[in-house]
Amino acid sequence: MPKTAAQRQAEYRARRPTAADGNGERRLNTWVSTAAHLALVRLAHRYGVTQREMLERLVLAEDDRILAGIKMDTPEWDAYFGAGGVTR
Repeated sequence: MPKTAAQRQAEYRARRPTAADGNGERRLNTWVSTAAHLALVRLAHRYGVTQREMLERLVLAEDDRILAGIKMDTPEWDAYFGAGGVTR
């Protein structure tokens, strides 16, 4: 018996936490200012990527910049990773 659209969608959403490279994906649902949205649209267009890809690039670049400036196993490292309780 064929699956309903709702069943296919439920299965798709259930796979998201382990999608892509096996590390999964997380849903982000938030409101941003119009200025931030328009800037995201411009940046994505300029670099020829989706808004999602642009946002991921910006966030990961800033995270890399911060991590390059702190040493592992220091209070600053612990404070940074303790803020969200997660690692990459």
